[in-house]
Amino acid sequence: MPPTLLTLAVWGACLIVLGVVIYFFWQIIGRVGIIALPVAVAFLLTALLYPVTGRLRRVMRPIYATWLTMLLFFAVIVGIGFLIGIRANEEAPRLIDQIAKTSHEVQDWLIHGPFQVKESQITGVVDELTKQLSERRGQITGTVITGATAVIEVLAGIVLMLFVTFFFLKDGDRIWNWFLRAFGGAAPRVDRAGRSAWRTLSHYVQGTVAISAIHGVVIGATLAVLGVPLWAPIAVLVFMSSFIPIVGILFAGAVGTLVTFGSQGWLAAVIFIGVLIVEQQLENHVLQPLIVGRAVEFHPLAIILVLGVGGVIAGIAGAAVAVPVSAVIYRVLQELLRREPPAPAAAPPESPPLHPEGDEPKDRSASASQQPPTSPPLHPEGNEPEERSTPEPPGTGEAVSPQRNG
Repeated sequence: MPPTLLTLAVWGACLIVLGVVIYFFWQIIGRVGIIALPVAVAFLLTALLYPVTGRLRRVMRPIYATWLTMLLFFAVIVGIGFLIGIRANEEAPRLIDQIAKTSHEVQDWLIHGPFQVKESQITGVVDELTKQLSERRGQITGTVITGATAVIEVLAGIVLMLFVTFFFLKDGDRIWNWFLRAFGGAAPRVDRAGRSAWRTLSHYVQGTVAISAIHGVVIGATLAVLGVPLWAPIAVLVFMSSFIPIVGILFAGAVGTLVTFGSQGWLAAVIFIGVLIVEQQLENHVLQPLIVGRAVEFHPLAIILVLGVGGVIAGIAGAAVAVPVSAVIYRVLQELLRREPPAPAAAPPESPPLHPEGDEPKDRSASASQQPPTSPPLHPEGNEPEERSTPEPPGTGEAVSPQRNG
């Protein structure tokens, strides 16, 4: 058998086995989807809130730090909801009046403008839409009932998500240490992979929240300057939609454009679209590289494909978590498949040994004393004096007689 064919056969068998494992794993997740999705969102929320809890732990016990973090999170959510409710209650009637006025202007432009559409045609289109809504009233009622069931499931998922987030913030390190015990000797590698994945997830979530906040502030300020009603809810919608890359900002921008056009006319809508395009380019070329950095090293084409797969599998929620989940899996595989660095070899001696016979002295000072002198010996016969002293000049010591020399 050719080696190339054998290699392809082995790879094919491995991919088939891996595909079967992923398929059954996904079936299990589908069965417990109402639990798996809140846990996944809890991971994202924990990555966002853990820096606050970590700073509070330096001055108080972990349980108090966790409770204070959760209370601050609830305060922010309630404050944003209160702001949206007030603005919607004040500006919704004005928005309805402005949309009605704009629709009459558009109808008049279609009739007397370059298209010369007849009023009967417009009336026919409106009547047809009304008829379709009346015929499908039963389907709409069933959809409302199904939506009520979905709302109950969403509320249950939110409660579960909050519980899981609380315990992740409080006992995350203990849970991770308990999890590592199951891997025995492979625990260090799994620990390294897990910490790398956690850093990636934290950087992605924190960077995405910062970029989404910038999106919401810029879009909200633009709508407020243009005098568009409900600018606060639209800004929050932009903030929430920014968590879904590429697709989210397009959806929120379309909603903002329609509301701006319906309330302020086409000139304000064109200005809003221009601000949206400039802000999007600023995000792609400045904000994403500086804030998110290398947390997600994905090409835009890969991001679009990942979003498509996540949306097909799990809808909007799947598209929201598809990119961070893919980035985490990529980091984990990198760490698990990376080979361990080889052990450092013993360094060779800097100089050849002074004792070839192997009798190396233990003390380096003794070895240094036995090294040959750098200058020729003063006594060739080997009777080296015990103490080296400076020779006295002639005439200062005892005189030597000729008899003694003889």
